[in-house]
Amino acid sequence: MEKGIVYGVGVGPGDPELMTLKAVRLIREAPVIAVPGERAEESTAYRIAAAAVPELADKELLALPAPMTRDRARMAEAHRRGAALLADQLDRGRSVVCLTLGDPTVYSTFSYYQHILEAEGYTVKLISGVPSFCAAAARLGRSLTEWDQPLHVLPAAHGLGDALSLPGTCVLMKSGGSMPAVKEQLLRSGRQVGAVENCGMAGERVYGSAEEIPDDAGYFTLAAAWPTRD
Repeated sequence: MEKGIVYGVGVGPGDPELMTLKAVRLIREAPVIAVPGERAEESTAYRIAAAAVPELADKELLALPAPMTRDRARMAEAHRRGAALLADQLDRGRSVVCLTLGDPTVYSTFSYYQHILEAEGYTVKLISGVPSFCAAAARLGRSLTEWDQPLHVLPAAHGLGDALSLPGTCVLMKSGGSMPAVKEQLLRSGRQVGAVENCGMAGERVYGSAEEIPDDAGYFTLAAAWPTRD
């Protein structure tokens, strides 16, 4: 029996209208839809996709373990269990679409499943989605980079060090859980700052400066820091 293919499909940052035509087609065609989380229907990625693809409600769903933890051992074990669930479907000749927020190549849980499955000989394909930092920049009405400016994408929850002294624009992802410390560094940097909380989702909030960002900004908060213009 020919084994199935697993697709890591980016559903974008929150607005269902930002989903790609390819993502919509693959969701419609796939017999199984996998979603990280204990209850697939309650995940953010599922809700985004369901708003664009009503047929999703009739699909077989596969919930993949995704504990909210920084314990690398616990995370690795969860990823192994998730990869095993995917492999079971693939071994039966069933292709699986695994939904992921934003783009599957940017800080995506799916990448861990990908590494495990590819090492075991399975076929994995990645389907791009709109990255959250691009959507947030568009919502702020600003270009992230111009001319020869570099762009740095940083996981703020793991600490910034001296990253804000880098030339060019800094995008701070995973900021929500560490916002007081992140906000303090942004204020000290002297950079122009904008942020979007829940971009494209219910409860979206736009902040035009570091001072405006609340210390309790939610998990889906993304900030960008531009060099001060001369």
